[in-house]
Amino acid sequence: MIKNIIFDFGDVFINLDKEVIFRQIEKFGGRLELAPELIALNESYEVGAIDSETFIDQLVKVYPNASSKEIVHTWNAMLLDLPDYRLEFLENLAAENRYRLFLLSNTNALHIPHFERKIGTQKFMRFKNLFEKFYLSHEIQLRKPNREIYEYVLNENELIAEETFFIDDTKENTDAAEKLGISCWNLRVGTDDIIHLKDKL
Repeated sequence: MIKNIIFDFGDVFINLDKEVIFRQIEKFGGRLELAPELIALNESYEVGAIDSETFIDQLVKVYPNASSKEIVHTWNAMLLDLPDYRLEFLENLAAENRYRLFLLSNTNALHIPHFERKIGTQKFMRFKNLFEKFYLSHEIQLRKPNREIYEYVLNENELIAEETFFIDDTKENTDAAEKLGISCWNLRVGTDDIIHLKDKL
């Protein structure tokens, strides 16, 4: 029996435009493909190993035609909206008091404050307070799909893997969780929607 549900954030609740960076790269003097060092830089940032200033400074070196301000604007432009119908779905789910609800997101120190400003603090807190715990990778220094992040959430909250359900739009992340005995839904963006969760449980 499922007693606990762990949700991803981006493209599960909030809509993302992940391609916005690629649309800007050439204008900024970069190459369309992401070099391994850029992927490593992003991963370091997502686990809080480097601060925002260092992250931005490194990107300015890679994209010489972009100012720090343009980098930050483009980086945050991928965050779109949190549809009201998804928030209402989550509120109804929480009101049932049937499951323990958690959020687990790979994110960074720029995105979360920007998104709170974008949708307004009242709506952001309305969303955040529906979860028992709100786990952000840059705050806990762990990121998906590493095994340790799932074990961290399970152990800290005394969750049994077989009683836990995890939703994420990245298959690599759900595959990793399944190896621990967690039931998963790899949500397909554009086809699936979190409001159909109960059909998957």
